[in-house]
Amino acid sequence: MNHMLTSVFRCISVGAIIVSSLTLPAYADGTSERIPVEKFFKSPQINGIRFSPDGKYLAMISAGANERLNLAVMDLTSRTPKILAQYEKSDVTFFSWVNNNRLVFGIGDRKLGDGEVYKGSGLFAVNKDGSEFRQLIETMGSSGKFRVLTARHYFVSSTGVENSDDVFVAHGSGTRQNPTASILKLNTLTGYNEIIQTPPNSTGVLADMSGEVRIAMTNLDEISGVQYKDPNTKQWRKLIEYNGRTEDGFSPAFIAPDGQLYVTANQGQDTKSVYRYDLEKNKIDANPIISAKGFDFSGGFIFNKKQNKLLGVRYETDAPGVTWLDEKYKAIQKKIDEKLPNTVNMLTIAEGDESSVVLVSSFSDIHPGSTFLFDTKTEQFTAIGDSLPEVDSKKMSYQDFFRIKARDGMEIPVYLTLPRNSTGKNLPMVVMVHGGPYVRGGRWGWNPQTQFLASRGYAVLEPDFRGSTGYGNNLFKSGWKQWGLAMQDDITDATKWAIEKGYADANRVCIAGASYGGYAVLMGLIKDPDLYRCGISWVGVSDINLLYDVTWSDQDGSAWQRFGMPILIGDQQKDAAQLKATSPAEQAHRLTKPLILAYGIADRRVPLIHGEKFKKAAPANAKIEWITYKEEGHGWRLLRNNVDFWTKVEKFLDENTAVK
Repeated sequence: MNHMLTSVFRCISVGAIIVSSLTLPAYADGTSERIPVEKFFKSPQINGIRFSPDGKYLAMISAGANERLNLAVMDLTSRTPKILAQYEKSDVTFFSWVNNNRLVFGIGDRKLGDGEVYKGSGLFAVNKDGSEFRQLIETMGSSGKFRVLTARHYFVSSTGVENSDDVFVAHGSGTRQNPTASILKLNTLTGYNEIIQTPPNSTGVLADMSGEVRIAMTNLDEISGVQYKDPNTKQWRKLIEYNGRTEDGFSPAFIAPDGQLYVTANQGQDTKSVYRYDLEKNKIDANPIISAKGFDFSGGFIFNKKQNKLLGVRYETDAPGVTWLDEKYKAIQKKIDEKLPNTVNMLTIAEGDESSVVLVSSFSDIHPGSTFLFDTKTEQFTAIGDSLPEVDSKKMSYQDFFRIKARDGMEIPVYLTLPRNSTGKNLPMVVMVHGGPYVRGGRWGWNPQTQFLASRGYAVLEPDFRGSTGYGNNLFKSGWKQWGLAMQDDITDATKWAIEKGYADANRVCIAGASYGGYAVLMGLIKDPDLYRCGISWVGVSDINLLYDVTWSDQDGSAWQRFGMPILIGDQQKDAAQLKATSPAEQAHRLTKPLILAYGIADRRVPLIHGEKFKKAAPANAKIEWITYKEEGHGWRLLRNNVDFWTKVEKFLDENTAVK
């Protein structure tokens, strides 16, 4: 998979990412015993590993003996870890370095469902030696203390300024219709805070390398904007204002060490690229700095802050990768890739680029991820840990990426996973439809749902139907007002493609998905009953009008409901006939195939009434397996519920596809 990025520095050819081919010999483990369900759905045991700014320490979140997540710090000289924060009934959910000596973190409870009483994450600060502990933001329900901010505040980022004890936090404000955020600079030692002056209706900010807020993103109803604070005049000025639903504006990407602003924009092209914004002329340069053919640019930028130098660019096309502009790190990457040839190996370096040690995160479609330290002088690895140590990569299945043609010629990206021990032909198949729907669904990497189904012998097809983002405006905008229409046809066409190519047995195909994906399951069973043997819908939309009418939904009255949905989904008055014709609940009497219908009782995004309405309208003899979880919201958060649900899915698929 070779892709071309263009750069202001020179033309860069992105090296091939090593991806296991579908034609590689199958791994035979000599047993037909199925991997226990819970092994696929456990939470990562280690995550969030980060260098201190000077690269002398490493901090991480890791599971302790009680399975609670702790915050630990390791001195890279002695390689000895130290627990900084651990709780009996709470988990550390995130952390950030404030400076070389101090960290902040939040807490939560991953053993509670979304519908249970949940204490907010709060914010706490502590030195790397365990001293100077202080609470900065309340958790939900905790009593107020001197210089402890209320629970409506939340952490944004560190300032990035060397030796500063400050961080940025935000205070949620505005209205439900137009939420905004006030930005504060908070001292993590004293709790003292000051408000950063930003333009009205600000929703987010971007700071420069000196920690000064220079960019503010604004939003009022459907109008989005970007404003810039001139370092000379100290005044804010408008860079752009546009209708965020119907017009192509731009999004700030980063402010370089020299103060230059870079943005992502289409600029008349199908896909988004990175451009320099000329702050003197108040316009975007004509030529992109970074672009990825066939994909909207999505990635990050690796700087050496002390040298004010851009070292490399992370990106995601059909798979993640990095292009190094710095020869030193290009050579280091090559050495690591030679030593770890079967994974994508992403490097993290200290901000000052002075350490001889780099952090390596290695992962693939069959491997959830391992983290190593790599000494660039000795070229030796030190293992830090695996995110899911119980997952055996030798038993996981390879994933590949294709672009197929829909019936009208539209190019549809799809990901296909074939069971490892299979012939790859005439397989039972599950078509997995992503939610959103206006997001990118497929991503190359280890996915618990996909791998679980593949381990049970199923091919898994994941189409990024029109309306999906990440592949350009044409694919995205061609999905507007196409629920149940062209969007559904894309899923049908992808399914038929897999059958025609011989991957899938036409008589053993089921469709599955959550949220919008659940909607597509219901519509698929109604619109194409001869194509699918069964369906699995969880937290799925059953009636488009309910998205407007349910007053207890978390979207009620929102700008998305008032301005976005009429354009992207359909106007409730002008498109009334279409919304009725494409609502599964209105067609439920046509259901003839077995269906799992599952909901979280505490779901406020797609409330339970969606499932109840469909079930009530279905034929009396319909084969519907009704599943609810009282403590869950929009998806399954708890391990026990994931195990219960996917165990039922396994049995349901076995019964309806006759997997041997």
